[in-house]
Amino acid sequence: MAYDDDNIFAKILRGEIPCDKVHETEHSLAFRDINPQTPVHVLVIPKGKYVSMDDFSANASDAEQADFMRAVGAVARMEGIVENGYRVLSNIGRDGHQEVPHLHMHVFGGKNLGRMIKPIDK
Repeated sequence: MAYDDDNIFAKILRGEIPCDKVHETEHSLAFRDINPQTPVHVLVIPKGKYVSMDDFSANASDAEQADFMRAVGAVARMEGIVENGYRVLSNIGRDGHQEVPHLHMHVFGGKNLGRMIKPIDK
């Protein structure tokens, strides 16, 4: 999947589309999902043009990588979901059902999230 400069997150970063900002740093932006799946559902994105975790881990600077991971933790603390627990999810590529070609982490919390994936029958 190639980076698309017209993806919705690129437009948010350029200020063309508004967002409900939760947290912003030099290299990352966190905002509420417009279609929340849990009481807390925040998206954390790097400000650079990265499609996936593979792309980001191979090409982002150490400062960008550290900032992004710290932003995910900061969001969990700010949203008050650390004590009871939360889930961080990133959909990557076709099989991962990635819809927007810009790396993003979903931070879910505020309720019991159940099992992530059912075990396969062997």
